[in-house]
Amino acid sequence: MVKIKFLLFFQIITFFVFASGNSSEPVLITDSIFTAKIIRDQWGVPHIYGKRDADASFGLAYAHSDDDFETIQDVIYALRGDLSMLHSSRDAAVNDYYVHSMNFWGMIEERYENEIPEDVKILCEGYAAGINKFLLDNPSKKRKGFEAVVAEDVIVGFSHRMPFMFGLDGVLKKLSKKSPPEIIGFEDEGQEGPFDMLGSNFMAIAPRRSSDGYTRLWINTHQPWDGPVAWYEAHLVSEEGWDFYGALFPGSPVPLIGHNPYLGWSHTVNSPDLIDVYKLTINDKNKDQYWFEGYWKDMDLRLAHIKVKILGLIPWKFKRVVKKSIHGPVIEFDHGSYAIRISSLKDLRFLEQWYRMGKAQNFFEFKEAMKLHAIPMFNTGYADRDGNIYYVYNAKIPKRDPRYNWKKILPGESKRTLWYDYVPYDQLPQVFNPFEGFFQNCNSSPYLATGSKVDVTKALPDWTGIETHQTNRALRSLETFGVDPSITREEFFQYKFDVMYSRESILAIVRERYLKEIIEKGIPEDIEEAVHLIKNWDLSADSLNTNAALAILSLPNAFRMDDLKYNRDSVTNKIRENIKFLESNFGRIDVPMGRVFRLIRGDTDLPLSGGPGTLRAMYYKKSGKKYKAIAGDCYIQAVEWSPDKKVNAWSIHQYGSATKNKTSTHYDDQSKMFSKHKMKSIRP
Repeated sequence: MVKIKFLLFFQIITFFVFASGNSSEPVLITDSIFTAKIIRDQWGVPHIYGKRDADASFGLAYAHSDDDFETIQDVIYALRGDLSMLHSSRDAAVNDYYVHSMNFWGMIEERYENEIPEDVKILCEGYAAGINKFLLDNPSKKRKGFEAVVAEDVIVGFSHRMPFMFGLDGVLKKLSKKSPPEIIGFEDEGQEGPFDMLGSNFMAIAPRRSSDGYTRLWINTHQPWDGPVAWYEAHLVSEEGWDFYGALFPGSPVPLIGHNPYLGWSHTVNSPDLIDVYKLTINDKNKDQYWFEGYWKDMDLRLAHIKVKILGLIPWKFKRVVKKSIHGPVIEFDHGSYAIRISSLKDLRFLEQWYRMGKAQNFFEFKEAMKLHAIPMFNTGYADRDGNIYYVYNAKIPKRDPRYNWKKILPGESKRTLWYDYVPYDQLPQVFNPFEGFFQNCNSSPYLATGSKVDVTKALPDWTGIETHQTNRALRSLETFGVDPSITREEFFQYKFDVMYSRESILAIVRERYLKEIIEKGIPEDIEEAVHLIKNWDLSADSLNTNAALAILSLPNAFRMDDLKYNRDSVTNKIRENIKFLESNFGRIDVPMGRVFRLIRGDTDLPLSGGPGTLRAMYYKKSGKKYKAIAGDCYIQAVEWSPDKKVNAWSIHQYGSATKNKTSTHYDDQSKMFSKHKMKSIRP
């Protein structure tokens, strides 16, 4: 009976997918425990069906491995602390030491059985089995020494990755300098150019703000276009009520952003202060002791076995003692020993929370999932078929003693600088169904989500690290969505692909400052034409704009004014450098921007609009005679619910189905649409 039911379910779903466009033949994937059907649509996107959620996750792992097993394998080596077995690099060695010092695997061994819910365990088991099944079917893809994946790998993967999301790598980089830094934490050290500012956007429109009574949501994160945090698009369906269309990173058994028929959400990176660093006073007579509360306290010591390849060829293991104080893991440098205390380091529920969010069918269930409060960061923007919109500055912020400056390195001698509790979820900045019928977040102040200064709960103290600045994307969001009282579907799409810099943006302010200073000093003759172009630039990053390339390449930019590195002479030198680059490669300095800034993928080479910090966000690196896009707008979804609760959705990927197979038609088959600001329909 169960088998007949599943077959009928599959036949219905198959009809739905085939009816929506040209699709591949269904592929049945099975092992002794899990079974899934994979149907790739005309764009190569896998639609995965299983009787249970775990079966769908099993199929997801198989499909993703088929498209990009190289990256998945890298991720698994990294979370196991074995990345040095693949890559003989400093970054690989640092990763492996990090895994051992944080003791992720010790936490898993100690707490996995009792703290991971059974449905999450079987979900992870299904995902692990999918990777193993792929390797069984494709043994040539397996690297030497790669061991079968287990469910624990999946959980550790989230613990391994999360601290880097909120700036641990930056903290370690600052500590590793010759002398300790003045300020520690997630703050940027400043940008010299415009291409460092990665971010994300989301916007939601309530029925009262739509011309047709629809509820609408933009899902628009900005990620690197390749690597372990590049988006993969998939659709998961099961008889247990899973019907989620979204995107995920390699190694995830669940989508992290997207929608189901009832609701959807997206994230943007926020920067609450979630990491504290303590300077330890070490006993000269015993390097494994530190001064704490009036006596020498022993550190916890463990022996880590780290694997490397000498010269990239010869496997070798060495032992390294890793230390821990009451504050957290200890890292030693020439200028001292430091302990690091990290929010949610011991939390194993990241995956559980995203899974519960994806299974929610209404706002109450979604908020209950959010109140697990395991995911330590990410602004979250939500909309649903009932017309609700909701924004929360999600963060697991430690409760700290306000008498200390938590941006600096703290003394490690007193328990007064320790914390154990967190700011409660209900006290975080958030707004539900705001009067304005609209909200946005673009890595900007949560207190200006709707443009109103009183639209969220009472501001939290400065030591929380909550942003107070407005990015250009936030300014333009308020200048487009925020001023339109009756937004049509066409306008909803038009505003998202806006390519303007606000007159209030840092870039615009910097331009005016530079022009004033260079005119007062006297414009050098060799840059006179260039300065004239920059002066007359209308702040548009459209591909046809003939002033934009020079201006964007030359003017410094930043998220916040505090991060800006500005020097008049440096800008002048940059202008000279870019004059030479543009004249050498294009024969002129007033070259249309789209000839300079390109989407390059295999043989595909397309013009792009948008720039660093625009709503149509693009970030580039120099590649020969052009600038190649490497990050920014990537996987995008637009979702809407009609007044009668029917869902429509569109998506686009900058390349295709995230496959690494250069011979596949899906290697770059969405790129042309992406470059033209077009999207493909995914629902109904």
